[in-house]
Amino acid sequence: MAVKLIVILVFSMCILLPFSSAKSTDFRYCNKNANYAVKVSGVDITPYPVKGGKEATFSIAATTDDNISSGKLIIDVKYLFLHVHHETRDICKETSCPVSGDFVLPHSQSLPGIAPPGSYTLTMKMVDGSNRELSCITFGFSMSLIAEPTAVADA
Repeated sequence: MAVKLIVILVFSMCILLPFSSAKSTDFRYCNKNANYAVKVSGVDITPYPVKGGKEATFSIAATTDDNISSGKLIIDVKYLFLHVHHETRDICKETSCPVSGDFVLPHSQSLPGIAPPGSYTLTMKMVDGSNRELSCITFGFSMSLIAEPTAVADA
């Protein structure tokens, strides 16, 4: 009985204790055989795990030999097997255009406080102004159960 209680307490601490750090996360290309014009070199998520009701930043480091003057990011998020979010962003509003060489696409967003904790999967497709696919990656991230409390100043 005591062992069962310890296991429950340790599991609860792992879920309930938020960590406010950045994390470089593994990603994979949507089509491992594709020769994408934009090569992704890394994905950083801050804070990690992501906290519901708080802003999170997903930074995608990439490089290209092309000169990209327009295009969009198409972002889809799944929770377990359920599609929970879709958005399209203008590349030139996320980073300065024209894009060539090494660049970073930072995307910040406040995620809903009611989002359930657990593992999510984000797929990001990048297309140019002609709708030609430049890159497509997918990666996982975790949402913590509770957001950190914010301090209230005395009046």
